[in-house]
Amino acid sequence: MGMHLGEPARGSQTHSATHEPFSVDTYSVGSLMSRVYPRVLGSTSGFTLIEIMVVIIILGILVGLIVPRIMEKPERARRVKAQLQIESISAALKEYKLDNGDYPTTEQGLQALVEKPAIGKIPKKYPEKGYLPKIPKDPWENEYIYISPGEHGDFDLISYGADGEEGGEGKNVDVQSWEIG
Repeated sequence: MGMHLGEPARGSQTHSATHEPFSVDTYSVGSLMSRVYPRVLGSTSGFTLIEIMVVIIILGILVGLIVPRIMEKPERARRVKAQLQIESISAALKEYKLDNGDYPTTEQGLQALVEKPAIGKIPKKYPEKGYLPKIPKDPWENEYIYISPGEHGDFDLISYGADGEEGGEGKNVDVQSWEIG
């Protein structure tokens, strides 16, 4: 026994002597809704304290796992940038040696890659624009340390890391040319 279009709902009153289509008693709709959605219409309570605490604990665990990984990424990026800069400067130093027979001395420094040195052995085949447009600072805004001849090869090129001092651990560890590659 279903309701058909044009028939009045059971127990409904019509406003005229003729039957109006789609005439539905509001009591019938409320009664039907309370049977179909009893939890939604009848529920007056919110979240319990235990439910809120469980959500907070889950969020705390997620933060504890994700934040350290996010926080170490910028430091890792700085280390990779320092390694790439050291490789780029090393390539320019090798080109300098190919042209001039020797690496710049420690006294001439890395500035010899930007402008022709005026001290020490003056290079004979120095390009007009130099070997690099400028010597970059390391990602922690410190100067690279250049030693030639080096203790670990023809030259040593070092970034002292975040603390700007030799040695260190974690984010303060040095980035050294002889350890790259």
